[in-house]
Parts: sequence; structure tokens; C-alpha cells
Amino acid sequence: MGKALIVYASRSGGTKRLAQMLADEIKAQGKEVEVKPVAKIKSKDELKGYDAYLFGSATYHGSMIQAMKKMLFMAEGAGLGGKPGAAFGLYGWSGEAPKRIYDTMKNIFKMEMVGDPLRVKTGELGNPDVKKKIEEIAKEIAKRI
Repeated sequence: MGKALIVYASRSGGTKRLAQMLADEIKAQGKEVEVKPVAKIKSKDELKGYDAYLFGSATYHGSMIQAMKKMLFMAEGAGLGGKPGAAFGLYGWSGEAPKRIYDTMKNIFKMEMVGDPLRVKTGELGNPDVKKKIEEIAKEIAKRI
């Protein structure tokens, strides 16, 4: 059975809720999932041993939360190349964080990315279109692990 790691950085709880929604859908596909706040990842070794990775951050002042940026620098040496990945996050105004995370995972880590970055406007977590995108990402991650 494949196992996914979801790491998130959240300011007001929205990105945390999105991470949990993704986890619930991956579990519904019969896969194992661990969900961790970015503050719990202290070394690149804590990223090893998973079959897929989903990284997410809220957008704050046009960028990802600093703790996620720091974790991504650390993750560069974790050997994630070729693994399935996805990026996600909530935003209020601009929503750059998921795209920057996605680009890092794809172009720096050389991961096999699933779909496009999942960008969700604050207050839209209950939107049926968002739920559909979450399901699509979860199914594709589950299929690849």
C-alpha cells in the first residue's frame, strides 16, 4: 500500500483544512496518508520513506509562508525526484504560493507533478468545483502510488 505525506503551512487554518480534505480523499482511495504542519519537519530525513508528496502554503504578501520556503530548501536534498507530487494552498488576494511550490517541486526536485497547482480562494472550500479538484488530485496520487 502506498503512503503519501502532506505538509502544509497555514496562517488562519484554511490551508490546514485543505490539507485534511486532500488526505481524506487519498485515504478514501485506500492509501495511507500522514498530514504534518511544516513546523514539524526538522530535517530532510523526515521527508524520506513516502511514495508521494503534497506540499501546501497559504499565500501571504504575495509569497508562501516563510516556514514552507525553508522546508523546500531543506527538501532539495531529500531525494524526491521521480516521485508523484502536488501543490496546494489558500489565498485571499493573489495566490502565488501554490504555483511557486509546484514549480519548485517540478523543476528543482524533478518530481512527477499531478495536475496544476490547487489554488483555493479563502471561503471557497465548500465549493463543489473545489471538491471535484481535490478528488481528481487524490485519485491521481493514489493511482501513482
